[in-house]
Amino acid sequence: MRYLVNWKPLVCLLLWPAMPAWAQPAAAPAVMQAPQEGPSLTLPELISTILVHNPGLQAARRLRDQAAAGIKTAGALANPRLEWSEGQTQARLASAMPGRVQGWALSQFIENPSLRGARVEAARSVERGSAHQIDALRSELVAQVQLRAYEYLLRRAEAQAAAEDVTLLEQVRERVRLRVESGEAARYEIIKADAEIINARQRQQNAALQAEQVLLGMNRMAAGQLPQRWSLSGALAEESRLRDLDDMQRRAQANNPELKMLQSQLERARSQVTAARASRWPGVELRYTETTDVELRHGMLGVQMQIPLLDQRAGPIAEAGADEERMRIKLEGRQAELHQQLRQAWKSLEMARLRVEALGQGAMREAEAALRVAQAAYRFGERGILDVLDARRVLQSVRADLLDARYQVQAARIELEYLAGDYAEDKL
Repeated sequence: MRYLVNWKPLVCLLLWPAMPAWAQPAAAPAVMQAPQEGPSLTLPELISTILVHNPGLQAARRLRDQAAAGIKTAGALANPRLEWSEGQTQARLASAMPGRVQGWALSQFIENPSLRGARVEAARSVERGSAHQIDALRSELVAQVQLRAYEYLLRRAEAQAAAEDVTLLEQVRERVRLRVESGEAARYEIIKADAEIINARQRQQNAALQAEQVLLGMNRMAAGQLPQRWSLSGALAEESRLRDLDDMQRRAQANNPELKMLQSQLERARSQVTAARASRWPGVELRYTETTDVELRHGMLGVQMQIPLLDQRAGPIAEAGADEERMRIKLEGRQAELHQQLRQAWKSLEMARLRVEALGQGAMREAEAALRVAQAAYRFGERGILDVLDARRVLQSVRADLLDARYQVQAARIELEYLAGDYAEDKL
């Protein structure tokens, strides 16, 4: 029996490797796109962006506009009042003439200038207080941004230090593996090295995640207006020149926005005392009335005035005086508290600087030298892996303390400048 065989598929299969490249179907090229990095912002650029888009600061600016409109409201003059009436007269006597009666009246209240001036001055104090409130919010916002920025630099430095630890531990593990395979070291040494690597990688991941959280928090302060995948340029160990403590005290008493805001509230309370005293004589009302009937036209000019006979406004005057005394005590107490806060922040800055010098010049060098000695001794078989890991832990602890001390220096400096009112001025 013969079988009919279709040779075309077999021929194509045999000739497939010999076909030219252009005759074969082209494979889709695999395109590898590296993730695009966002822009790198400096600290002044970051602060400027947040100050422009922060919702709380924008709302405070609208309150200032409202307070400015309140000055116009306080200085507004009373409108004149116009009255009109019409009626009918009826004759009760034979000689009287009945007819139509019309009348109109015009009155104008003239306010006591002292009362009006005190009310306007109180409104101006409110407007000045709202301006100082904007400065206080701006100062607090700038301080928060700087603290978060240096916290980000701290977390980034911690992540870099952890990455260096991972690299060092991987090198140590490779040496341990060779010694374990050659029988020179026990198996537990490589297990210990693996555990240290896992711990270092976990610290690196935690620091990186904390840095991302700080960036998200700053983006929230900017109402989400920061660029995508942005980063912050700068270093944690940046040094800035500070004035002496006496100069900081003088600047704080003169420029601190919180003190200025309390001073505006005290001025407003004083204006309210003046207004309460002037309210005993609120003003006079001038009135002109004209009545016309069938025979005569009557015109009368009158003056109306409130006499402080029964109510001497003693209650409002006492309330305003008590409020003025309360604001004065509050202002003096805040001035004394600010003086002590500056001294405390200055001491914190000195302590942090001394700590940085001690760790950076002494402990850090000794820890690095101890690690090098332990590694050399391990290579020559004089020390075990535990000695190397212990020396590395000491170096890691000293490095973490140094990073924290540098952050504390920046935090103390920021608090000093914040208390002195440096951030209330638009000079960043």
